[in-house]
Amino acid sequence: MRKIDLHTLVDEARFNRFHLLILAWCALIIIFDGYDLAVVGIALPFIMKDLGVAPANAGFMVSSALFGMMFGAILLGTIADRVGRRWTMSICIVLFSLFTAAAGLTRDPIVFGVLRFIAGVGIGGVMPNVVAQMTEYSPKRTRATLVTLMFSGYAVGGIVAAVLGKGLIDTYGWQSVFFAAAAPIILVPLIFISMPESMPFLLAKGRTHELQRIVRRLDAGWQPSGGDQFVVPVEDKVDSAPIRQLFAEGRGFSTVMFWIAFFTCLFMVYALSSWLTKLMAAAGFSLGSALTFVLVLNAGAIVGSVGGGWLADRFHIKYVLASMFALAAVSITLLGFKMPTPALFAVVALAGASTIGTQIVANAYTGQFYPMAVRGTGLGWALGIGRAGAIIAPILIGILVGMNLPLQQNFMAIAIPALLGMVAVLLIDHGKSAAHRVDPRDGDEKVSLGQAMATGN
Repeated sequence: MRKIDLHTLVDEARFNRFHLLILAWCALIIIFDGYDLAVVGIALPFIMKDLGVAPANAGFMVSSALFGMMFGAILLGTIADRVGRRWTMSICIVLFSLFTAAAGLTRDPIVFGVLRFIAGVGIGGVMPNVVAQMTEYSPKRTRATLVTLMFSGYAVGGIVAAVLGKGLIDTYGWQSVFFAAAAPIILVPLIFISMPESMPFLLAKGRTHELQRIVRRLDAGWQPSGGDQFVVPVEDKVDSAPIRQLFAEGRGFSTVMFWIAFFTCLFMVYALSSWLTKLMAAAGFSLGSALTFVLVLNAGAIVGSVGGGWLADRFHIKYVLASMFALAAVSITLLGFKMPTPALFAVVALAGASTIGTQIVANAYTGQFYPMAVRGTGLGWALGIGRAGAIIAPILIGILVGMNLPLQQNFMAIAIPALLGMVAVLLIDHGKSAAHRVDPRDGDEKVSLGQAMATGN
């Protein structure tokens, strides 16, 4: 009996239209997600003026969604490994679309915060699932590039939010950019139908026919045979206690280092996303010009994420990621100093590349580190713990803004965590990640799809 290793099958596959479909859907979901996340930062100066909200209270309004994201990442990242990713991703899209739109209907800061908390559950839940999905189905030689390319949709969503903000808010009010967030709902049925399910999940549920369809799409030349049996390495099997696997096989220390790296990186990302517009306005730029900095920040993020993924496929991803943290510390610090406007735009782009881009590369690294069956759980917990940094950042920077401190001190407060993140990444023991051992119960003979076809099986 020939046993076809699904992990090896994906590793050796050639990129084809099936991979492109998954990439397109995951990227589109991340664009929606990025828009919903960025829209509050874009509208924040207008909300504060319209509702008479003080800077410290505005920080709490922003953090309500981030608090929801912490729960969503942990809860829905873990649940997906048990109930399947398609249902989980669909639920997430409905949550963040409907409740972001609903936030535009209220003028009460408390109700606004509650609605954004619920939207945050969906925003946080979708991230570990799309990263796990793209990582699982990407060929090994281009995995980091594809994951970071997909996740660059996050920055595209931020750009869309900034462009719509400049075009809609002055004419229709800040509420209009929130109402636009409901649009993705119409695509949920199509995404659910066309997105493949996780292969270890299908294997655990005995849904062999679905697995056969997926394998045929990965390799059109494969024909099913009664003697074929699909297997995954023992650590890639769905476990009844997936959280325990984050600390198994010597992964415990590295898991904590990932949590620290995510905490520091998300602190920087959300500090800039929430307060860059306001800080630039305080530096003397008009609100319209300050929104342009958000566009440049997200454009830089696209270059940083794709470029970082490209480098990670050619060099050790750990050292690429540590270098990006170092660049973040330098570029964010420079934002507090006066310089010609073109130079300032360049530094803002570097800050986007080394904060949002760094987080995207960190997602790719985490997805590669953990076995398939707990990839969503590993990403979910890393993102969930990291959300504590995202929650603290808008509040802390809001307090600093309210204290009228020099601009340099505000940006230095955002930059310092980058150094801690760099150290945490350098301490990750990549040798403790999944070794892809075969479960002895699966028998002695295991082959890749290519080997099976070469022998006529």
